[in-house]
Amino acid sequence: MTGTGPDRRTFGGRARAEGTRALLGLLALVLVALPFYAVWRYDTHRKAVSSQAGPPARAVPAVAPAGPEPDTAAPPVVLAYHDIAPRGRSRFTVTPDSLDAQLAALTRAGYRSLSTEEFARYLAGGEPPARRSVYLTFDDGTHGLWVHADRILAKYRMRAAVFLITGSVGSHRPYYLSWQEIGRMAATGRWDFEDHTHAQHRRGDVDAAGTRAAALSHRLWLPGAARLEREDEYRARISRDLDTSLAEMARHGLPRPRLFAYPFSELSEPTDSASSKGILRDELERRFAAALTNTSARPLPAGRRAGAAREVRRLEITRATDLTAFRAELDRWTAVSPGMSPDPLEDGTGWEHTGTASPAGSGVFTGRGPYPGRKGYAAGSYRPLATADWTDYAVDVVADRLREARNDVAVVVRDGSLAPMTVSLSHSYVTLYSGSGVRRTEVARQTLRNAPVHRLRITVRGDRTEVVADGRVRIDWTERRATGGDRQGGLALSVRNGDAQGEWPRFAALRVTALPGAEPDGTAATGADSREAR
Repeated sequence: MTGTGPDRRTFGGRARAEGTRALLGLLALVLVALPFYAVWRYDTHRKAVSSQAGPPARAVPAVAPAGPEPDTAAPPVVLAYHDIAPRGRSRFTVTPDSLDAQLAALTRAGYRSLSTEEFARYLAGGEPPARRSVYLTFDDGTHGLWVHADRILAKYRMRAAVFLITGSVGSHRPYYLSWQEIGRMAATGRWDFEDHTHAQHRRGDVDAAGTRAAALSHRLWLPGAARLEREDEYRARISRDLDTSLAEMARHGLPRPRLFAYPFSELSEPTDSASSKGILRDELERRFAAALTNTSARPLPAGRRAGAAREVRRLEITRATDLTAFRAELDRWTAVSPGMSPDPLEDGTGWEHTGTASPAGSGVFTGRGPYPGRKGYAAGSYRPLATADWTDYAVDVVADRLREARNDVAVVVRDGSLAPMTVSLSHSYVTLYSGSGVRRTEVARQTLRNAPVHRLRITVRGDRTEVVADGRVRIDWTERRATGGDRQGGLALSVRNGDAQGEWPRFAALRVTALPGAEPDGTAATGADSREAR
């Protein structure tokens, strides 16, 4: 029996037609949306990866050094930059022109930039990787490194390390780098990425009065509990932050960082406890080969002393660092050996004085003046950054104008180390102290023939200090408070006059020599190393 309803073929035809119309409609929608999607993708990409600027138009200097090669390689100088941009209100923003000029000066003088792996290997006790070298570091991870610095590094075939605040990556665009930009920078082989915390690059209250300090380096005030963080709470907070930072880098395919840079270069403040300082360093040493800072309680340029301390001080470059200042600072930081500085008193600019009362220069030690007054005290260290790794050397001294119980002179050897030794010379005595300044303890004293002039020879080798006065009075001392790089250091002098009617004592002669047979330790670089960066 035949039905009277519509033919099933009609229904099938309508379904197919409706399906075709739907497919065509969807296709039309895709075709209409595709340009908008492409624009969205392009806009997103453009926001995540900024366009790069070309390097300043400066001729690339010859790679060969401008002068003769030094006899031995010098420890690297570590330079600390922040942002690179043509304009910026912060003093930490260096212009592309300035960065270009500084890298050109380094290239012309034959400096090579180091990778983080090379630098960490040197700190661990390896030989200096090059005759002249720098380790270029950039803190925070600002996007000016991708936009401006990357092409300048490429121009001079140099490399650098960025110390990332991982929690800030991609935020406050375009100020901070994005992970996409970081990925592109890593792929060039010019950049290493190291640690600068995840979210602790900030300041927080450290007492009830609202005193603020670096959150990573201090236990924070807990207002709800009206107390300071307990040490276990402080350790847990910084541990979580450091581990999160390392995990973020691993998640984005970056190698595990070897180095850490302190936020604000704040290691510890008087508001903090000594135990908290120990906690931070303990947590850092668990994770990193060394920590970098721009300030330190004692000179810690890259070298054996810094390697022993696992803490390295950097030369900070700011907007105010013009090329003249750059060259002068590089010279001040470049290591010299005892044999390259035979007469420090002739170097009037190499003395860094203790306290505000001491006049500049070496005149206060040589009798030329000026003096801080008719009577008083003056002290200074000789090139403390350049001599930090001195070891195995002798100091020959002639002191005169000494008066009985009225004045004296002193020589500090291993200056700035953890085991400095002070030799005091007066009209009647030679005295050896363990330590320096107010933190010194007398360990030996010998009587001299009363005279206004005395001679000293101080020999420093390993942990031994030998003092010979006037060629016949001898003191030998072995100081075991420190070993290796922790006991290395240079020279400091002091003069004291207690009689307003009398003359100040003086060093009539001072000579420093390297001991025969001393093992080279990579510190014997000539002063010409940095002066050629012109």
